[in-house]
Amino acid sequence: MSKPIVAIVGRPNVGKSTLFNALAGEDISIVKDTPGVTRDRIYAEITWLNYSFTMIDTGGIEPDTGDLLLSRMRDQAEIAIETADVIIFLVDVRQGLVDADFQVADMLRKSHKPVILAVNKVDNFEKFLPDTYEFYNLGLGEPLPVSGNSKLGFGDLLDEVIKNCDVSALEEEEDERPKIAIIGKPNAGKSSMINKMLGEERLIVSDIAGTTRDAIDTVIHRNDKEYVFIDTAGLRRKNKVKEELERYSVIRTVAAVERCDIAILVIDATEGITEQDAKIAGIAHERGKGMIIAVNKWDLVEKNDKTIYKFTSKIREVLAYMSYAELVFVSSKTGQRFPKIFDTLDAVIENHAMRVQTGVLNEILAEAVAMKQPPSDKGRRLKLYYMTQVSVKPPTFVVFINDKQLMHFSYTRYIENQIRDTFGFRGTPIHIIARERKEK
Repeated sequence: MSKPIVAIVGRPNVGKSTLFNALAGEDISIVKDTPGVTRDRIYAEITWLNYSFTMIDTGGIEPDTGDLLLSRMRDQAEIAIETADVIIFLVDVRQGLVDADFQVADMLRKSHKPVILAVNKVDNFEKFLPDTYEFYNLGLGEPLPVSGNSKLGFGDLLDEVIKNCDVSALEEEEDERPKIAIIGKPNAGKSSMINKMLGEERLIVSDIAGTTRDAIDTVIHRNDKEYVFIDTAGLRRKNKVKEELERYSVIRTVAAVERCDIAILVIDATEGITEQDAKIAGIAHERGKGMIIAVNKWDLVEKNDKTIYKFTSKIREVLAYMSYAELVFVSSKTGQRFPKIFDTLDAVIENHAMRVQTGVLNEILAEAVAMKQPPSDKGRRLKLYYMTQVSVKPPTFVVFINDKQLMHFSYTRYIENQIRDTFGFRGTPIHIIARERKEK
C-alpha cells in the first residue's frame, strides 16, 4: 500500500528541520541558524494514530534569489511540492509575516495541493498566540501554532495532515499486479530500459542527466502476465538542469519505492557502482522491497574473462548489506539479456511473497540451534522456543526467545542464512523479529 507523502516547505530558517526532527523523533536533518543548511532533502516515516506517511524535509524556498545554492534548493523544494500529497507550509512567528511568505503562498496555491499553514516557534501559547493571527492574510486558512523546539501543537497539526490525506485512496482495493520501480542515478538508462521492454519510444530519452521528472506508470504485458513499471519521466527544461541533479533523485526514489513491490536498481556500467547508487539502493532495502541490480550499458564495456567477476565483487562489496539482491548485466541499446530481467523478476516476485509452513520453520530452527550454540552472557544462555512467519512482502518471521538482550545481531543473521539456505529467498530481504516469552 502506498503511503501518502507530506512535504514541509517554507523560507530558509523558519525551523523546518527542527520541526521535522521533532516529528521524526530523531536528529535526521542538520539544524543550524545559517539559512540554507538543509542541503539535501531528507525523509522519514511518521506514524500518527493508525496512519503512516512519509515526511520530506526540504531546503528553504527563497523566491527571488541570485544565490546559486538557494536557487538549487528552491528547485528541490519545487520537486518536493510536485511529489507531495499534502504540504505543510511553515512560517516563523518571531519574524512575522514577510513578503517572501506571500510569494511562497502563491507558489503553493498553483500546486493545487492541500496546504496546512503552521506557525512555528510559538514556544509560549499565551505570549505568541495573538501574533499568529496576521498569517490569516496569506489566504491559506487557519494558521496552526506549533513549536518544533518545545514540541507543542503537534497533535492538531498531525490531525490536520491525516484529514487532508486521501484516506479513501489508502483503503481502495489493492491492485494485484506486481509493481516494479526502476530506480537509479540520473542518466543510468532507466527510461531506455523501459522503452526496450515496451518495444516503443514511450518515455523521453536524452543524454542530459535528469531529463526524466514525474513518476509515470507503464503497463508491460509478457507471457500472459501484466507488470506495472514505475519510472520518473517527462522532459525537464534545459535551463532547469543543474550539476547537482543527483540530490533530486532521492525524493523521486522514495516516492516510487513507496508504491512498488520490487525495485530494479539501474547502474551505469561505464561508471561502475557509486556512493549515490548505494544511497538509492538503501531506500529500497530499508522498506523491505525485492531487489534486482541491473548493470546497464554492458555493451560499452571492454571485457576480458575477469570483467564480469570484478564488477560483481565490487557491487557485492559496496552493497554488502543486500547480498540477497539478484544481479543482471544488460544493454538497453542492444536488448542484450533482456529476457533474463523478466525471468529474474518473476522469481523475485514469487520469493517476496513466499510463505513457509510453521512446522518446517521450526525444524530449521532446531537444526540451526543444534549446529551452532546460541550465545550466552553472565551465565544466561539464549533460548529459542518457536518461530512463525507473520507476513510477506517482505517475508517477516517472529522468533520467540527468553531474553532479547542475548539475541545478538550475528545470531539473527545466522538464523536468516539457515532459512535462505533451505528456501533461497533470492532477491528479497527477510525480516526477523525477536519477541520475549516468559519461561515457565
